[in-house]
Amino acid sequence: MAAESRKWLKFRIVSILIIFLVLFVALVSRAFQLQVLSGQKLKTLAHRQHTAKLQLQPERGVIYDRNGEKLAASVTADSVCADPSRISDPVNDSAKIAKILNLDKQAVFKKISEPKNFCWLARKISPDQAAGIEAAGIEGIFLVKEPKRFYPNGQLAAHLLGFVGDDDSGLEGLEYKYNDILKGEPEKLAWARDAKGKKLFLRVEKNEETKNEYQNLVLTIDNRIQYLVETHLREAVLSRGAKGGIAIVMDPKTGEILALANEAGFNPNNIKGLAPEKWLNRAVTDAFDPGSTFKPFLIAAALEEKVIKETDRIFCEDGNFAVANRVFHEAGGKRHGYLSVREILKYSSNIGSVKIAQKLSKEKYYQYIQNFGFGAKTGMELPGESSGILRPIQNWSKVDTATIAFGQGISVTAIQLIAAMSAIANQGVLMKPHLVRGLTDKSDNPVIMYAPEIVRQVISPETAKRLSAMLTEVVGASDGTGKNAHIVNVAVAGKTGTAQKFDFARGEYSSEKVRTSFMGFFPADNPQVAILVILDEPQTDKWGGVAAAPVFKNIGEQILNCFKTNIREKPAITQETANKMRLVSAQQNYPRQNMSVDDEFGMPDFTGLTIRQALRKAKANSIELSIAGNGWALRQYPRASTPLGNERVCKVVFGLND
Repeated sequence: MAAESRKWLKFRIVSILIIFLVLFVALVSRAFQLQVLSGQKLKTLAHRQHTAKLQLQPERGVIYDRNGEKLAASVTADSVCADPSRISDPVNDSAKIAKILNLDKQAVFKKISEPKNFCWLARKISPDQAAGIEAAGIEGIFLVKEPKRFYPNGQLAAHLLGFVGDDDSGLEGLEYKYNDILKGEPEKLAWARDAKGKKLFLRVEKNEETKNEYQNLVLTIDNRIQYLVETHLREAVLSRGAKGGIAIVMDPKTGEILALANEAGFNPNNIKGLAPEKWLNRAVTDAFDPGSTFKPFLIAAALEEKVIKETDRIFCEDGNFAVANRVFHEAGGKRHGYLSVREILKYSSNIGSVKIAQKLSKEKYYQYIQNFGFGAKTGMELPGESSGILRPIQNWSKVDTATIAFGQGISVTAIQLIAAMSAIANQGVLMKPHLVRGLTDKSDNPVIMYAPEIVRQVISPETAKRLSAMLTEVVGASDGTGKNAHIVNVAVAGKTGTAQKFDFARGEYSSEKVRTSFMGFFPADNPQVAILVILDEPQTDKWGGVAAAPVFKNIGEQILNCFKTNIREKPAITQETANKMRLVSAQQNYPRQNMSVDDEFGMPDFTGLTIRQALRKAKANSIELSIAGNGWALRQYPRASTPLGNERVCKVVFGLND
């Protein structure tokens, strides 16, 4: 009996040991599986459960004008997000939040009631709203700092700059075109939680990958000229009851766009509810019949091909001329007999232009139209550019050749027109119009600066000079169609245009709806500025010489008054010079203005600066500034370089013109 008891006890001990051994092996196996085989996966799951990350949009690069003034920058704004898992009373909390943020209460309730750990409630709210959210102290509601795009000058140059969306990605204009450069590298907002979901700490994780070496844009635009252009264009559109308008200012020798305006404008700081047609940059997107502004290119081609001379006299048929089955008339019912080529341009004779086109031949005419850049995109940096409409030469009839001679039956863009006119001003050399001077890094050190780009030599310098003299008569002569563009003591070369708009409903050109224009350059003997003005469907003064020419004059006069110290002689750009200018040394700090004293012991020069620029310069040189007026500095007392005494005070008079 005792032997059996011992045997049974031994059996139980062995059984228990076997069970413990099996359990031990199972435990070790499970531990091995958890720690080794599934360790990384479980670690990741635990990390996700206890930490959360939110990708934040980075601060966008700055867009500067040519003088270093900020046209687009980023400021910090508060955004509101929620952790619904931590909200205990979604009904009352949603009502409080909706009231502060001016949101729909039901929409807020739906968001904060969903079974998730994160949702956005509002992005980039006002400081007052942020203060309200903070004061409410609602559990599970957080404020997060985000960059917000800001345009300091409101609607100034809005069609060029464009705007960004809620995610800070560019949607229009240069913001869209250069989005990859401006947007920078994203950052992540990360926080850890305890077992109850309570947030323990917050941190920002930056992307350590290599970043773009450039992030800011420096434009060719001068914000002072842009302001003048927009102001005068707006006044003209309103006073003449026009549907809209376009104005462009270009340096004919470099192709730099100094100003480009569309009327009506918009404020890129607030685009909510804005119809898409309001932000279209019609200077590059819209193609239209140029009317008589196209005649200089016909005469340029005819002069270059030597089929005419300025003094040749052409019979203009007393106002009626038949080509095939079409009878052509002069604008305004005028009747001309014999006119010289100069007079054909001065009086803007349609019939004279038709006869010159016949002398030139349609093949040659077509070739020069293409060489002046029509029928193809200029390639400038704005999105949505149109190439215009230039039908193939094989489709031209005799009537087509005749109508295109005075700018009907061909469609061009405003940027094509100003570039082609600038080619005449630039000794026959067509330059590529451009808006971006260069790219800088985040510290505003230049990385790439772009040189002027020659497209082609369209006509000889001699032909360009002869044509410029003829265009000067259009403005300078008392009976010229462009006499209202005359600027005192400055020789202006230019051409008027009044184009009937095509009525697609009726299938014919309208006798009521017109597009008036004037384009020109000055000084005529050494052009520094080219300007194009277009008014769409003016209700009064429906002629280019009456409606658009005075706008050219007003803009030109103020440019001369405000920038007379900067209008200086510049040689035409040759291909060799352009190649040398392709890259600018990184030693140049392009967007920053030099605020140092011009003379160590003399009064600095404040003329031409804005009030903000003048104050910066005065502060840098320990000068007390006395300010009178608004606009740009016109005069100062004492004058620049005057020896400084103990009294370091300067009075500066600001204004729009002298």
